[in-house]
Amino acid sequence: MNRVVVTGLGAISPLGLDVTSLWQGVISGRSGVDYITLFDATGFDSRFAAEVKGFEPTVYLDRKEARRMDRFVQFAVVASREAVSAACLPLNDHQAENIGVIIGSGIGGLATLSEQIQVLITKGPGRVSPFLVPMMITDMASGQVSIALGAKGPNFCTTSACASGSDAIGVAYELIKSGHALGMVAGGSEAPITPIGVAGFSAARALSTRNHEPQKASRPFDQERDGFVIGEGAGVLVLENLDFARSRGAPILAEVVGYGAAGDAYHITQPAQGGDGGARAMCLALRKAGLEPEAVNYINAHATATPLGDKEETAAIKRVFGEHAYHIPISGTKSMTGHLLGAAGAVEAIVCVLAIQHGFIPPTINLDTPDPDCDLDYVPHEARPVSVTVAMSNALGFGGHNSSLIFRRYEDSLG
Repeated sequence: MNRVVVTGLGAISPLGLDVTSLWQGVISGRSGVDYITLFDATGFDSRFAAEVKGFEPTVYLDRKEARRMDRFVQFAVVASREAVSAACLPLNDHQAENIGVIIGSGIGGLATLSEQIQVLITKGPGRVSPFLVPMMITDMASGQVSIALGAKGPNFCTTSACASGSDAIGVAYELIKSGHALGMVAGGSEAPITPIGVAGFSAARALSTRNHEPQKASRPFDQERDGFVIGEGAGVLVLENLDFARSRGAPILAEVVGYGAAGDAYHITQPAQGGDGGARAMCLALRKAGLEPEAVNYINAHATATPLGDKEETAAIKRVFGEHAYHIPISGTKSMTGHLLGAAGAVEAIVCVLAIQHGFIPPTINLDTPDPDCDLDYVPHEARPVSVTVAMSNALGFGGHNSSLIFRRYEDSLG
């Protein structure tokens, strides 16, 4: 089987409009959460979110082109261009058919759908935009990225709620490993901060209602956590066959060595008791990577700050790693970025790669009163210098979707 490496990263996040801003934000422990500005949230139970600030699509895209893309598609295209540029990956006619795109999204073009429903109600069916469907459907981020880049290889979307971005990377890894592609542009994108999006998650009692101090609202593993903070953005990685990357002198940032996916078959929103599905996903990723649990020395947890989610993920980690679980530094970076839903796993995979690159582990901020049921090392408040050799990223979604990715420091001597 082919080895698979990471050669480029791209991100649009609540901490900034590129990968550097994302990394500087999480390492400094800066919160990207604030009061909602994308719409008037007066009267909403939750009036804050982790918005992408200062994003002007026409800085990156042709005006006409930008108008025909939902915000989640715009994020995906911009992040993908950053990743491909960082990878120094030319998509010429000779290799375009061997480079594919998978961009996951849990919700897709919610803003476009909401707007056009209002048009239908107030102005009638004849005024609905002909671009409604191609702007709204979840696969269009992947479709538009392939058009923007000229990538003609495998092209599709993964939709597995909050595991969508992680699954996109995992499937891309499997395609390269099995020889179906030389390279893949993979990740996730989401833009759910709309009235119906916030109202829907609020109605499900999934969101924090800490309106008096929004920057402290996302509190993974804290006893006073009361739900997640909805966020938006995109994360994209360029994955390549190692031989192909070497042949063109590509920058190699890390190696992807494992991917595991498992279903809870339990509940539409709640995780399985004891973290069963998450544990099986982690075990499968370790088995595919050929690694013992003791090899992992950093975990970026799903850590949404929901009462059940954090407790069951902690139980899953203990189940997989045993006593070693207490010796693994674990970050809940959603404490700073909020929960980017279908983009979360991809952004957190980027954080894992950067932790390997830079030898620093981001903190979990707002962890002031640890939950007794969550008693592992969550790197509270401040980043920590650690030589990271093997990093795991977990993503757990509504519907019982569980995904785990493993990244390892690249060593040429391994082959």
